[in-house]
Amino acid sequence: MLIKDFVLPDQQDKQRRLSDYKGKWIVLYFYPRDNTPGCTKEACSFRDHLEQFKRQGVVILGVSKDSVASHAKFSAKYRLSFPILSDEDKRVIKAYRAWGRKKFMGREFSGIIRKTYLIDPDFTIRKVYPKVNPLIHAREILDDVQAFQ
Repeated sequence: MLIKDFVLPDQQDKQRRLSDYKGKWIVLYFYPRDNTPGCTKEACSFRDHLEQFKRQGVVILGVSKDSVASHAKFSAKYRLSFPILSDEDKRVIKAYRAWGRKKFMGREFSGIIRKTYLIDPDFTIRKVYPKVNPLIHAREILDDVQAFQ
């Protein structure tokens, strides 16, 4: 899969372009919804490991279809100091194959699949995490970045 550049607004309504981070490691993670248990655990885990990510030259970018206003509240509530991008029309979510069929409590529906891409400084996808455990995901990525460097 090729890297697809994009521009999306973050929780402060600042436009963020993926290619602005070329030259750094990028964790591009897609999550279903602000303020849900798994998504909150995942975001807070990235927050709690943020200094370790920064020391390894890694940028964290979260993406969901929630609005900029929702992201602003979520970010403030949990003191998230990395960009959370709003993709309300799901253009980027679909381009990165993070939209698909899901099952919950016996019901099947379309939605955002919790999925992460680890992109290296040369803008190459080094690893795709199609099934994410929010509790250990940040540590898993830190270990992988260290192994790749």
